Amino acid sequence: MKKLLGALILLLTTIAINAQTIGGSIMIGSPQGDFRTNVDRLGYGLQFHGTLWSPSNERPFTIGLNIGYMIYGEVSERRPLSEFIPDVTVEVNRTNNLANFHFLLQISPFMGTVRPYVEGLIGGAYIFTTSEVKSTSTQLTFAESTNWDDFTWSYGAGGGLLLLISKDAGDVKELYLDLKARYVFGTEAQYLTENDVRVVGGRVLYFPRKSKTDLLTFHIGVLAYF
Repeated sequence: MKKLLGALILLLTTIAINAQTIGGSIMIGSPQGDFRTNVDRLGYGLQFHGTLWSPSNERPFTIGLNIGYMIYGEVSERRPLSEFIPDVTVEVNRTNNLANFHFLLQISPFMGTVRPYVEGLIGGAYIFTTSEVKSTSTQLTFAESTNWDDFTWSYGAGGGLLLLISKDAGDVKELYLDLKARYVFGTEAQYLTENDVRVVGGRVLYFPRKSKTDLLTFHIGVLAYF
């Protein structure tokens, strides 16, 4: 896993240095299928991508890399610091997260101020739950841990619309408003939801769910052509 993450970071750095388009968006995610049965709420997060060249009439497609991060559940509780110090209370925050990375193929055959496009993605996702302990008075974190994690492969497709905002703004040749939706199919993974962690007699018990991790996402952001 560490080697894979290292290779992805290197690839992302290479694409970022040589990118001819860079974009980012706010993302809302809706679990689908069995994933939705277990996680019946919307997630939220951010997405970034870069491609190696800008689509044109001569070459109306491009390739690149996409990364995203989404929170699909969160719980905040106040608990005694320990059974031996019950009169000191701390804040315990538990967050369910999904970080994905995909190779991206985008086809944009129309030039102009309005550019519809379609895209395909293939890659994977790291799904994990973390907990942090904060002081109730200072809100400073003094302990944190990863409670559960798993990896899933994924692939999908999407489509969107680019609307021109401005041209020739410094190094940015064109700046677009980017509206899109994606459907990503995820293989099976074990993960925690907001109701799957229990503290019994001073012990923490985990009750992970297992299902495919299909996800429908909606995005609004900007895309810069260099």
